[in-house]
Amino acid sequence: MDHPRFGRYPAARHVIAHLSDTHFLAGGAPLGGRADTVAHLDRAARQLGRLAGELDAILVTGDVSDLGEPDAYHRIRDVLEPLAEATGARLVWVMGNHDERAPFSEILLREPHAGDGPVNRVVDLDGLRVIALDTSVPGYHHGVLESETLDWLADRLREPAPNGTVLAMHHAPIATPLALMDVLELRGQDALADVVRGTDVRLILGGHLHYPTQGTFAGIPVSVAGALAYTMDLSAPPLELVGIDGGHSFSLVHLFDDGAVTSVVPVGSFAEITSFGEQFVRELEALDDDGRLERFSRKRGSASDG
Repeated sequence: MDHPRFGRYPAARHVIAHLSDTHFLAGGAPLGGRADTVAHLDRAARQLGRLAGELDAILVTGDVSDLGEPDAYHRIRDVLEPLAEATGARLVWVMGNHDERAPFSEILLREPHAGDGPVNRVVDLDGLRVIALDTSVPGYHHGVLESETLDWLADRLREPAPNGTVLAMHHAPIATPLALMDVLELRGQDALADVVRGTDVRLILGGHLHYPTQGTFAGIPVSVAGALAYTMDLSAPPLELVGIDGGHSFSLVHLFDDGAVTSVVPVGSFAEITSFGEQFVRELEALDDDGRLERFSRKRGSASDG
């Protein structure tokens, strides 16, 4: 959908809603007896519904379920599939360490899972290639990219995509200040770096950490989405790992011809402090650049003027 642009940057070529770590349980049971993961996802879905026509994809980077229960997958699919249809977005699922490969494939991907191998997929978004990598290790919570996956990835990356490639994986190759999470990090990162370095990979999207963060890996930007289930409290004492039922968020990823921007979107119902509607935007659209500066940039003494 076309919108007026008032600055130096054009509209994004692709927009991805990046969700992670929903940790659904069968029957919609609260996680840990407290966190209402169903309500958190419903709220995020309502917020994303405002962006109908704006999104190219809704990407979920793993730990879709908490225990791999079929009913949990059915429940989350029944929320996100209608949302994807309503917004015109492609729904992309990525395996996490809490997920189980067979029900994940059969229910979310609607295809049988043959054998015990990783669930890797390629999705084309109008020239932007999204590669979903399975970093899960059956029976464990740390991450590994198996040699089978690395060979498969190298083969896919031999030919560049028209608008480049985004890698999506649960265990993102990024540092964390949480000491205990180091145990559960992605193993074999040097081998991954050898595969992606010098290719058309523009961005790596991940989850697992339960808080939004960013960094780089092999010269490639990395963006980790916050969790919808619960958030790790980075202000907890250094040797403690504390998850709180607050700070839920997802990310919006805007990809331009020459870069990408990721933004954190808080999930919840909050009081509005300031608001400018479509009528104001249309007023700016009718002005020249000097007029817009006078109308919107000039200070007028209000603390909420921007």
